[in-house]
Amino acid sequence: MTSETLALYRKYRPQSFKEVLDQDHIVNVLEGAIKKGEIPHAILFSGSRGTGKTTLARIFAKEIGTSSLDLYEIDAASNRGIDDIRELKEAVHTLPYESQYKVYIIDEVHMLTKEAFNALLKTLEEPPAHVVFMLATTEADKLLDTILSRCQVFTLHSPSREVLASVVTNVAKKEGFKLDKDAADLIALSADGSFRDVLGVIQKVILASGDTIGSVDEVATIIGAPKAASLRCLIEALAEKNLEKGMEAIEEAVDTQVNIKLFSRLVLERVRAVILLRNIPDTELKAIKNLSESELEYIQSLAKAEGSAINSHLLVKLLDASIVIPKVNTPRIPLELLLLDVCR
Repeated sequence: MTSETLALYRKYRPQSFKEVLDQDHIVNVLEGAIKKGEIPHAILFSGSRGTGKTTLARIFAKEIGTSSLDLYEIDAASNRGIDDIRELKEAVHTLPYESQYKVYIIDEVHMLTKEAFNALLKTLEEPPAHVVFMLATTEADKLLDTILSRCQVFTLHSPSREVLASVVTNVAKKEGFKLDKDAADLIALSADGSFRDVLGVIQKVILASGDTIGSVDEVATIIGAPKAASLRCLIEALAEKNLEKGMEAIEEAVDTQVNIKLFSRLVLERVRAVILLRNIPDTELKAIKNLSESELEYIQSLAKAEGSAINSHLLVKLLDASIVIPKVNTPRIPLELLLLDVCR
């Protein structure tokens, strides 16, 4: 394995606007500003982790001709105090070394202290003409309204599962590794809407696999996802109100070190598909397009089953459990409580 493969998130990070996926609403505006020569003095990129906030900032800096000498990246999580911002306030007045613009990228800007925020605000109010600030945050709601009002604010979309699955397939192909469609979809789901995370998962799969073909069960074992049989066991237990069978499925998931959060999401997805198919018998539904042929046949059989306990009330309970699971130290407990509630 090459050293390049060991850093896929860097190797495949977009280097230009045309390589940026699923953020056309932002790219079009930024490209328009550059063409018109109307460069904002302050931009805020907001969005969940791994969606490409700092990547967009770097590309914008590159597109307006800023060299590495005139590009400064600051992590507000570790440089969050008033002294750090005071140093920045003094530095912005010096001219760029070799570019028209001096660009400051401040990541996780919401982590700044109140005093640092106030100091930054004064700098944003009257920045030198040669300075562009690009702020990035996962928690825009923590920013002062006065900061937001001085920035052009862009909210990044979390990439769709389909987009992430295409990234998985394309990157795997470039790395000489073939993935089953179901395996690529499972990796996309496990990434939880993050480009960075999906590349990290692909890296783990490629490193751990002993061949050049990754099946869905092989990938499931590597990334801590449940195998198809385990999923079906719990879903059938819920449908049949079979407490013992359900507890065995959860126990097996824990024993095989399955990621319970991912387990619950996969169960939730399939229960939703059953309910939708039962009420809208159209196999072109987007909700089931990611399912393999065999999985679709299985879901259809569940939808047709008489006396099944799979209904909208169960779906609501699954939603509640999936929200609680990441917040507790023993993630199996919400699933066990759900099972007890359904079966008794």
